[in-house]
Amino acid sequence: MLRIAVPNKGSLSGPASAMLHEAGYRQRKESKELVTVDPDNEVEFFYLRPKDIAIYVSSGKLDIGITGEDLLIDSAADAEAILPLGFARSTFRFASRPGAVKDLADLAGRTIATSYEGIVGKYLAEHGVEASVVHLDGAVETAIELGVAEAIADVVETGTSLRNAGLEVFGEPIMRSEACVIRRRGATADDPKVQQFLRRLQGVLVARTYVMMDYDCRAEHLEKAVALTPGLESPTVSPLHNEGWVAVRAMVPAKDAQRIMDDLYALGARAILTTAIHACRL
Repeated sequence: MLRIAVPNKGSLSGPASAMLHEAGYRQRKESKELVTVDPDNEVEFFYLRPKDIAIYVSSGKLDIGITGEDLLIDSAADAEAILPLGFARSTFRFASRPGAVKDLADLAGRTIATSYEGIVGKYLAEHGVEASVVHLDGAVETAIELGVAEAIADVVETGTSLRNAGLEVFGEPIMRSEACVIRRRGATADDPKVQQFLRRLQGVLVARTYVMMDYDCRAEHLEKAVALTPGLESPTVSPLHNEGWVAVRAMVPAKDAQRIMDDLYALGARAILTTAIHACRL
């Protein structure tokens, strides 16, 4: 039975469970449940603290896990990301009082407060900057005001909380992160159970990204229409009862669907429909 670690709380938990449910896996009904067995799919899910998942996976006690790329790197665990999942995206930046620190080189000899000392320490070492890193579990914005540090490193979304604390970002982003599937480094890459699991999640990602588009068009306009809807390999084209007309079906990116429908209509296509894709295998 495949043993998989899933975040038990935080911004990773809900989207991870939702994706697994879309992929056809049984998920826990109560947040207090620590283990869920899905006998139909021969999978056992363990709900763990997101920061601990990389450690469990790297130990070999669990086969794979879902966690943030930032948490994987921060843990320094002997594990690797094998599939990005497209949610829980975040950006890590340095920040300080306006004008106090202008760039990365200015951090030399200073103290930096962060909840992710593994990420920050690795980044500083890679860029040859020697600085002290202080670990705080949260609310790192107050570290500068209280004199604990001269700069901070934290997740930045809109920057509102930093501005409210009288801080501003500087330098290039430390890293960009998102949720991902991880496995122990050196684990068998072609494990059939793991590959099946990955195919299911990839199917969910595609189903979320594309829609199916159907339309009718004149045969003489087919090449221009197909240029707008090339599909993944190529579209399906079928003759209609009325001579000179064909029906076309193709997958198109969901974010472009309305624009493509407008362009097809302008080309003379009619009966243009889009439908959601609930599951797929490519």
